Amino acid sequence: MMTAGPPTSDLSGWARGPFTGAGQTHDCYEKGSGPGVVLIPEIPGITPEVLGLAEHLVQSGFTVVVPSPFGVPGKADSGGYRMGVVLRLCVSSEFRAFATNAHRPITDYIRAVAANLASRTPAAGVGVIGMCFTGGFALAAAVSDDVLAAVMSQPAVPFPLGRARQLDPGMSEEEMNRVVERANAGEVCGLGLRFSNDVASPPARFKAIKRRLGDAFEYIQLDSSPGNAGHFASNAHSVLTNEVRDVPGHPALAARERVVEFLRKQLPVAV
Repeated sequence: MMTAGPPTSDLSGWARGPFTGAGQTHDCYEKGSGPGVVLIPEIPGITPEVLGLAEHLVQSGFTVVVPSPFGVPGKADSGGYRMGVVLRLCVSSEFRAFATNAHRPITDYIRAVAANLASRTPAAGVGVIGMCFTGGFALAAAVSDDVLAAVMSQPAVPFPLGRARQLDPGMSEEEMNRVVERANAGEVCGLGLRFSNDVASPPARFKAIKRRLGDAFEYIQLDSSPGNAGHFASNAHSVLTNEVRDVPGHPALAARERVVEFLRKQLPVAV
């Protein structure tokens, strides 16, 4: 069984600055050059593991912007820290953690960040990656013409309590219709990732999205059943951060590389 931890990093070399959009202001961290990618952190915030993913994207040739709408940037994850952030977000009207068929104001902010990044980077638009609590925000951001690629890693909002929430894509029907329209026109593609035994990110959600987006949505499921080849625990959740190991052939490492490949394909730079 593998015991080495996931790739991590810190805030060294990241340019921090407040960004205001859609009536909200949050600090954003930026680094790199090339096509733009907005990386929305998972709960509890911009942890060393999230920064490990961000650094990999930078090294892969992207300009990466990491907004900080919650948590303490650079702070390590812990049970108490995580629970405090979850409790705050659960009652926040900005995130609407339990609502179905809901517009979430935070996605307006992400769209504004994406538009700003698209105006400064060489591709025709940008990619957005959301994870866990923010997984669905990436697809909701694809309402904007500036978003050409949406990566949903283990999307957990709305919290999957009951069948209706399990099927909900994390946005309003009006927003979903616009994403479907763009997907049918070949303007945006999505990529989804989850572990097979992850109850926080139900398979019904991805299947519902796949029915709406068809070939414009790719769905990757990593095996976390008992005795799985990747040695993942049954509660494995964070596909692109906590579960990645720098070991050739490791399933989560391969999933991370598929994300990079997907972004490169969807964000070509004219020569």
